[in-house]
Amino acid sequence: MAKRALIEHRPWLLASIAASFAYYLVAGSELGEFWQILIKGGGVGFLAVYVWRRASGLDAMILTLALALSAAADMALVVAFEVGGALFAASHLTALVLYLRNRRDQLTISQGLLGIALLVASPVISYMLSERIEIAVYASTLGLMAAAAWTSRFPCYRVGIGAILFVVSDWLIFSRMGAFDLGVLPDYLVWPLYYAGQLMIATGVVQTLRGEKPAR
Repeated sequence: MAKRALIEHRPWLLASIAASFAYYLVAGSELGEFWQILIKGGGVGFLAVYVWRRASGLDAMILTLALALSAAADMALVVAFEVGGALFAASHLTALVLYLRNRRDQLTISQGLLGIALLVASPVISYMLSERIEIAVYASTLGLMAAAAWTSRFPCYRVGIGAILFVVSDWLIFSRMGAFDLGVLPDYLVWPLYYAGQLMIATGVVQTLRGEKPAR
């Protein structure tokens, strides 16, 4: 069974990591834009396939859809920022459904406070960095997703931190829009933080779901 799982499922995870690493190397290079877009979409796109193949049930389907929307957003951002943002908002709201279906029975005070902090800080800091109200509106969906992820029953130190990395990655993007100049820092950190967050979310949720239901 373990050998079969390795053959049927792990390659999708490895393909995702490989595509993510490849995009980090080729982004902004002389490689054609079409190929860069495909490689970029492969990072989270293969994660969606991994979740679909590795876990079963409605929760796995919801996460697969959220990741697929994120992969589509990754590709759309290259040619149409607003379309990419709309797709990411849809991905956050889809993930929100997953986390609300899997609320933690009891929260510690620190967990609850951090959840509130993520909910409030995501749109507020996004607006301060970008100075654009539409970015704050988008970031409200980001904050909902991150707060719900942190307070869900999924592992905080994988799914919760993964969601926080997603938020930080977006903050770095928004810093390019306003007066808060971080120099080349966003160029080096946006993609690694974003992909690491998605990877932690996908594997953390799958780990929990596989402890409850058999794989396909």
